[in-house]
Amino acid sequence: MQPMLATRGDVVPTGAGWVHEVKWDGIRALVDVSPRAGARVWSRNQNDISAAWPELQGLADLGRDCLLDGEIVALGDGVPSFGALADRMHLRDPRRVAQLAERSPVTLLVFDILRLDGSDVTGRTLAERRALLDTLGLDAPCWQVPAWYDDGASLLDAAEQQGLEGIVSKRLTSSYRPGVRSRDWLKFPIRPTRSFVVGAYRFETGSDRRLGSVLVGEPSAGGLSFRGKVGSGIAGRRGQALGELLRAHERAESPFDAPLDRAHRIGSVWVEPVVVVEVQFLAWTRDGRLRQPAFLGVRHDLEPNDVAGQG
Repeated sequence: MQPMLATRGDVVPTGAGWVHEVKWDGIRALVDVSPRAGARVWSRNQNDISAAWPELQGLADLGRDCLLDGEIVALGDGVPSFGALADRMHLRDPRRVAQLAERSPVTLLVFDILRLDGSDVTGRTLAERRALLDTLGLDAPCWQVPAWYDDGASLLDAAEQQGLEGIVSKRLTSSYRPGVRSRDWLKFPIRPTRSFVVGAYRFETGSDRRLGSVLVGEPSAGGLSFRGKVGSGIAGRRGQALGELLRAHERAESPFDAPLDRAHRIGSVWVEPVVVVEVQFLAWTRDGRLRQPAFLGVRHDLEPNDVAGQG
């Protein structure tokens, strides 16, 4: 079964028919819990990822049969860190997983329930499903039920101030629709924007004309410090215009201050580091790369030196 998905919202809804919760920076998961079979953890694309999260096996001790929907997060200092999850999400070696689980345990934040004691509850309202969820006593270091809030606008402001990913607003009368991206759930992500200098461009796969992505960085004493590849948002006329601008600045050698790995190096066309672009992104990875970046446009009003020291 696939999880229900939220649609990006424009305005945070108000009124008694809606509740609001924090949007967590983690891994979406459905957890099938059985007193006999333990807990099986399924990713959004229906892969069995149970081996990576041994902490969640303790859910079987609840003594209930249930299918839970939630987000696996590494809270660390209280703020979710996707980077801490990245070390574990593809591991299957039990010894290595156990070491990382001891060093950086995860928490399952359970925000919905699809089955309870053999009964499908997806047709019930969100308010009813939440009442059922509250009967499970999910209050432990490795699993919790996150709070609901009445004032979505204030929660969004608080989430931004605390560096969280955003909020999700949900209609209390909504049923659970597996695999459906519904407007009964609205997401409001908080994504910072920042200016970067382009150091290379790459064509779309199979094309020698259409721009596919750019490699960006920040000015340093030795050139550009690499910050990642930006492909999202580069399409149509905007991508064509950016490609024409960059082709006028091609050069033979990389402008980056350190050698790039082969995946980024092969197929890249180096350019003079003079074109500044605005990029929206979700967060920074632990190695200083952009996570989920998207191209917003060229900053004709900025020079590369203006990009240094943005903080």
